Amino acid sequence: MAKLVLVPGPVGNLGDITLRALEVLKTADFILAEDTRTSANLLRHFDINTPLKPFHQHNEHKVLGAVVRQIQASVMVALMSDAGTPGISDPGFLLVRRCIAEGIEVECLPGPTALIPALVVSGLPSDRFFFEGFLPHKKGRQTRLKQICELDCTVVMYESPHRLVKLIDELRLIAGEQRQAAVVREISKVFEECKRGTLLELSEYFHLAGVKGEIVVVLSAAEGRTNKKKA
Repeated sequence: MAKLVLVPGPVGNLGDITLRALEVLKTADFILAEDTRTSANLLRHFDINTPLKPFHQHNEHKVLGAVVRQIQASVMVALMSDAGTPGISDPGFLLVRRCIAEGIEVECLPGPTALIPALVVSGLPSDRFFFEGFLPHKKGRQTRLKQICELDCTVVMYESPHRLVKLIDELRLIAGEQRQAAVVREISKVFEECKRGTLLELSEYFHLAGVKGEIVVVLSAAEGRTNKKKA
């Protein structure tokens, strides 16, 4: 069956993977993985022996055509990212777009992602939100920060541990020290943490605390909405 199936992988606890995802990983002809070492650990844990091939930002353009031709030859391919749903802040988008253009069936299984748990556990309004993903490191960064700080809805961002303090301090200067936010890290893992407070409080905390793990930053709306209490 010529098909590309996007398989969400656990963002932390291996038990978060779905039964349907495991079935696809077992029956696929091969699995494309952002990091074959990470995916290999998952496959070993569930005793899955499907072949793994790398597909990441450093080889995606080089192997894209070959992968598409293999799928067209009645092959079912599963695509996995390091964690969460493929195509969200990772190279999976290019393959999905190419397969659609070639008339190949694309299926995406529901499953884990970091942004929704972080948004919900932050305690900030979740009826409307904007997902920024990773901010640019240099060119256009300040312009983009100013734009998202003016949005009238909750904003969700991804950030690396070594850039977290810098991001919080940048947000303080633009949005103000009393703007509410939350930093959620290591979702679904042993040392999961959600630190809530003003940008000033978060800055003081993370300047002193060591920062490790996968990071999601949730920023309140520009208009300063707060959750309404249920009657």
